[in-house]
Amino acid sequence: MSELTFETLIDDGNYQGSERARLENKALLDELERKKKARSLAVPTDDNKVKARLREIGEPITLFGERAADRRDRLIYVLSQINAARGDDAMPVDEESSEESEDEQEEEFYTEGSLELLEARRRLAEFSLPRAQKRVAQQRTDSKMPLGRIIDIRKKVFAEVKAFANLGSQIGDERPIAQVRFSPNSKILATGSWSGNVKLWNVPACTPIKTLSGHSDRVGGVAWHPEATLTQSENAVNLVSGAGDANVQLWSLSSDQPLSTLKGHQDRVCRVAFHPSGNYVASASFDTTWRLWDVNTAQELLLQEGHSKEVYSVEFQNDGALVASGGLDAIGRVWDVRTGRTAMVLDGHVQAIYSIAFSPNGYQIATGSGDDTIRIWDMRSLKALYTIPAHLSNVADIRFFRSDHIPFHPSLSSSSSAKKEDADMDTDTPEKPSAAANQEQAEQDYHYRSGLYFASAGYDGLVKLWSADDWQLLRTLPTDGGKVMSVDLSSDAKLLASGTYNRNFQMFAPEDLP
Repeated sequence: MSELTFETLIDDGNYQGSERARLENKALLDELERKKKARSLAVPTDDNKVKARLREIGEPITLFGERAADRRDRLIYVLSQINAARGDDAMPVDEESSEESEDEQEEEFYTEGSLELLEARRRLAEFSLPRAQKRVAQQRTDSKMPLGRIIDIRKKVFAEVKAFANLGSQIGDERPIAQVRFSPNSKILATGSWSGNVKLWNVPACTPIKTLSGHSDRVGGVAWHPEATLTQSENAVNLVSGAGDANVQLWSLSSDQPLSTLKGHQDRVCRVAFHPSGNYVASASFDTTWRLWDVNTAQELLLQEGHSKEVYSVEFQNDGALVASGGLDAIGRVWDVRTGRTAMVLDGHVQAIYSIAFSPNGYQIATGSGDDTIRIWDMRSLKALYTIPAHLSNVADIRFFRSDHIPFHPSLSSSSSAKKEDADMDTDTPEKPSAAANQEQAEQDYHYRSGLYFASAGYDGLVKLWSADDWQLLRTLPTDGGKVMSVDLSSDAKLLASGTYNRNFQMFAPEDLP
């Protein structure tokens, strides 16, 4: 009787459904295995050889609108399908491609750089090393902070983040807003539009200041000089933009015409970034390269290859020693700008990388992809730490909160006693050390906020705020746009801006807390 009962429990009479599910799972696993083997295929990199190989296996040598990178991907796909049909472990490749692959593995090749690049790398090393030492020293100090204070800071900061609400929306341009960026003093917002314009706005009032019209095609990226609106002269370079006309332009705040135009890219320029020193600019382009430019001479210092498809995003580490690039080949790379070598390969996304951001801690990187996820990478262990299922559609932008752009402001600290004691303190000598100690503690608490959370923008029309220590969702902010193309956090922790496909940008701020 017990045997009959057992048989009855395992035989649900749905054999055909179970078999269908098993076959579907097997098909999925077989496809994953095929893709895994396809990644190790040795195929030619020369486009003429790719066409010849396609002709050999009876495939069209080119399709309408197909680019060289797409053609190579098609060859890989066809060869992997042939291999899967044969059931062989060895991939059918031609001898020339095998020899080419072996040569690449056996020896490295170097392209001789200019003397200007050599000098720039020396300066970059001299700039980054003291900053790295200062950052490590600060992290050691923070590691000794009492657990109670850390918990108090997190509670206060996350309470403010969860209180973010929509202040309003402003029509930014005639075409979609590709990127929004706050100035270092958090008083100006720069917007780059597909109309080719860069506009400056007063915030939070959202009144226009100036329109910078210099590009003839859609602007893909804007970035502020690290000292713009702080110590940088209005007549000097304060802003950089890149656009679909393949140009990078440097702007002052005193003129609506560019100070200089950096030419060299062969295709659309997407994201751009200022080096923390303010002396160099990086630009990512659809010509499969990113380039490093000297701001003072407006000359190209470095043309960096390494991606098999278009490069979309580029970002500098806060120390100034590293730069990260993300491409439509779903690969991210971290480069040491002092030597030109690859420090880490970010291989894990299955769709294009549209956004990349260094954490202020210096060793973690966040990447946003067309596979709707955010991956957190650790350069110390050289692997991905966490994968966040962030949005329902493309993750278009990621920004960590940084508090290092502006001086400490007591109203943002987690220590309310510091402000109160400064106001009530009289001239009695014994009370001065106590007030100074409270001020120092409040300043340390404020700067501890840097990197504690980050924002992401998605094509699902949402902006999301995340904890940067346990990667949990803190707040979801709906926008009035179908696609959110960019997001940024002001360095005074008071504002968040998003740019959308429907030509608007939105402002968000924490509601008054009790």
